[in-house]
Amino acid sequence: MENEKQKFEKQGMKVAAISFDSPGLLAEFASRRSITYPLLSDQDSRVIRAFDLLNEEFPKDHVWFGAPHPGTFVLNAQGVVTAKYFEADYRERYTAATVYAKSFSADRDSAGTAGTPHLTLRYSASGAAVRAGSRVQLTVDVELKPEMHVYAPGVQPGYKPIEWELTVSEAWQPHPVSFPKSRTLRLEAIQESVPAYQGRFTLTRDVTIGPQAKVKPALSGSDLLVQGEFRYQACNDRECFPPRTVPLEWKLRYESHVLERSPAELQRKKAAR
Repeated sequence: MENEKQKFEKQGMKVAAISFDSPGLLAEFASRRSITYPLLSDQDSRVIRAFDLLNEEFPKDHVWFGAPHPGTFVLNAQGVVTAKYFEADYRERYTAATVYAKSFSADRDSAGTAGTPHLTLRYSASGAAVRAGSRVQLTVDVELKPEMHVYAPGVQPGYKPIEWELTVSEAWQPHPVSFPKSRTLRLEAIQESVPAYQGRFTLTRDVTIGPQAKVKPALSGSDLLVQGEFRYQACNDRECFPPRTVPLEWKLRYESHVLERSPAELQRKKAAR
């Protein structure tokens, strides 16, 4: 979050974090990691419980009892929650860069460009660096050539809708594609109406990075290469062209989690039975 703080502040937003850790531990952690935004202590988890965020996976005698599900609330100037991003698994979480990308469409890290006679694809990621459990947003911006259209998912049989597939890998878990609203296109030559896209439109999908043991074998040096394909059939008012497949690749810098811990005297103690 520290790396994204300035981006949020440029949008008029402030950043703060809340934890069930003690003020002393949070102060030591902030000093060690050069964190400049507020870290708030909810040591008895009252706020965590009030927001129904308590992770009940941990029994009462567990050292992590009282921990919340990891996540982020986005509030407006009136203090109203406008969005929330939470995961059930404490080992997985939306990155700050992903929250920023979902809140503001700009400032995505470019991954590449691909072109065909019918369209241009520009693909990007919400952030260049990932760790095990990171949930990042991948984006494909599509710009069709003049007079061209492609078919949206849900089109009637006989038409080929656009598809965005990712290579199957244990190093990442893809989430469903988010498609924009299509328009109804009237094909007068055959007297049919179909859902289609023209001009420019954007597709997004999240990917959760797998555990380190699954990611390490898939690395190319220090990079994780997330590969996929964009498939489509383009048409104009006169003809439909042969279906095409465009390869895509996102190069994400993989970083291991920082395992350094706070001094033992500041760490949480296991509760007595």
